[in-house]
Amino acid sequence: MFNVQDIRKDFPILSRKVNGKPLAYFDNAATSQTPQQVIDAIVDYYANYNANIHRGVHTLSQEATDLYEQARQKIQAHFNAKFSHEIILTSGATHSINLVANGFSSLLKKGDDIIVSALEHHSNIVPWQMLCERTGANLKVIPMNEDGELVMSVFDNLLSKNTKLVFLNHISNALGTINPIEYVIEKAHQVGSAVLVDGAQACPHIKPDVQALDVDFYVASAHKMCGPTGVGMLYGKEAWLNKLPPYQGGGEMIAEVTFEKTTYADLPHKFEAGTPNIAGGIVFGAAIDYMNNIGFDAIAAYEKELLDYATQKLLAIDGLKIYGTSKNKTSVISFNLENIHPYDVGTILDKLGIAVRTGHHCAQPIMDYYGIPGTIRASLAFYNTKEEIDTLVEGVKKAKMMLS
Repeated sequence: MFNVQDIRKDFPILSRKVNGKPLAYFDNAATSQTPQQVIDAIVDYYANYNANIHRGVHTLSQEATDLYEQARQKIQAHFNAKFSHEIILTSGATHSINLVANGFSSLLKKGDDIIVSALEHHSNIVPWQMLCERTGANLKVIPMNEDGELVMSVFDNLLSKNTKLVFLNHISNALGTINPIEYVIEKAHQVGSAVLVDGAQACPHIKPDVQALDVDFYVASAHKMCGPTGVGMLYGKEAWLNKLPPYQGGGEMIAEVTFEKTTYADLPHKFEAGTPNIAGGIVFGAAIDYMNNIGFDAIAAYEKELLDYATQKLLAIDGLKIYGTSKNKTSVISFNLENIHPYDVGTILDKLGIAVRTGHHCAQPIMDYYGIPGTIRASLAFYNTKEEIDTLVEGVKKAKMMLS
């Protein structure tokens, strides 16, 4: 059974104090906390297996290689990719997106269309703008509405035979909106377009099945999933990954090198130049094991309970407005207090040991849509409690009293 108090014991940082107060951590959309089991896996690698991989004949290298490739297989199984070589280990979701954007430089031409959503993180906007500058392709935008939902009727009209790629997030990091990616994938495929989904915010809450989705590319970051920073993955259908040229040149990604010509390695190594984050890749697998042991159905049910509770409690505060009111959303609450800057509220909350994120959350177009400088974002995880939410609510009330 799901027992949040038992789960909290796995996370050493949750027992510390900040500014003399017990830590209430609500910045999970930026990075999740790390359980002892994952910390132990980091220590175990450096204590017992530290060696470069794929190259050495000695025992340590072979053992490290086995652990790294076993982690790739864990990630493959978790996302239900057809082949393990469809999983490219990267430094994170941003790296993964840039890898695909760079590859499409050779596949797009002037007059082609690519489509983005208005709900994107900057990492799923800027690389595509740079791609359009290089190729002359057109960037088109699916607009959003007041509830923080995409206007799908406009998306339908944007699609055409010129559409080559559609990219959007699975869940908005700023608002928590769960986007209708199944619909987007189906409609885009009808016009022959590929689809990339940024799953960085979705993967801590749900378990995507890339084959069932029929998505062409899907990206994620380990540090959102109780794992280490600096590692993530790109899933790509084998056919698409074979079409894309290498992103970087160097060791490991080659088949044969002469000064006249270089030939490239097969997947996945074609996209994994240089020494990778070996410990990060191995521990990404350990983090996935940890979350699967808890169970994503249990995580989703508990986080829904927290989201409903926090929403009800916060809306009871006079002058508080929540941005992102889609019925289909996950455990992110972006809000402001009337006539008070979000940064000022966040500063007071920090003095009370409450960690929230303030600002535009690398999603400035969303804030521009609402005509605000940013929001206070409380993003919840399966190790948060209702008591912590009560602490947050009291902290917001205190900030309102001090700043009004």
